[in-house]
Amino acid sequence: MTPSSDGTAGRPRIYLVAAHPRWRDSHVNRRLLAAARSLAADGDGAVDIDVNDLYGSYPDFAIDAESERERLAGADLLVLLHPIQWYSMPPLQKLWLDEVLRYGWAYGPGGTTLRGKDVWLVASTGGTQESYHPQGYNRYFFDAFLPPYEQTAALCGMRFLPPLLLHGASRATEVELRAHTEVFAQRLRRYPDWPEMAEIDACPTCTLPLRDRPAPASSPATVA
Repeated sequence: MTPSSDGTAGRPRIYLVAAHPRWRDSHVNRRLLAAARSLAADGDGAVDIDVNDLYGSYPDFAIDAESERERLAGADLLVLLHPIQWYSMPPLQKLWLDEVLRYGWAYGPGGTTLRGKDVWLVASTGGTQESYHPQGYNRYFFDAFLPPYEQTAALCGMRFLPPLLLHGASRATEVELRAHTEVFAQRLRRYPDWPEMAEIDACPTCTLPLRDRPAPASSPATVA
């Protein structure tokens, strides 16, 4: 591995992007964020962790895309930590993707900056696991809601790792929350030495045709 931003060689670098519109009401994500920050503060740890609370960093939604690209480019693993809202991510997390994953940088011709990196989704749902079932009120297994995440990773040449999920988060017991947080922390500490890592397929190749190139920002054609 290449040296980290502080000059430390050989240590995996993790960029954790956390998004929760109301941290005060968070039952699980707040604990996971605290655990990540604790690991980040441990300078003697096996990994370098850069933690960014998007709603704390950009309360006005004015994302510093250049700074975000610099932080992301220096990482081996991107962690997306957030609750699932309306079967997707919180709005500021989606805006982060829109602003940061620029054509020619993250995807498309010349967009190879993120190629070979990993993406790990750490998410929670209000509905129970049983609700994500053809006979449940969510009507689909939860995997049916993952393709937008998986394809975003694939288009950028990144490998999508198996998500860490907690269903029915608001009703989770203290024992369940502690166990979930410990699994999360262990995964961060041990990345990329996960038992299943060798069995995960490499990222598929997605070639974007030039005819699908986005129009210049100054052109009215950018509004589809």
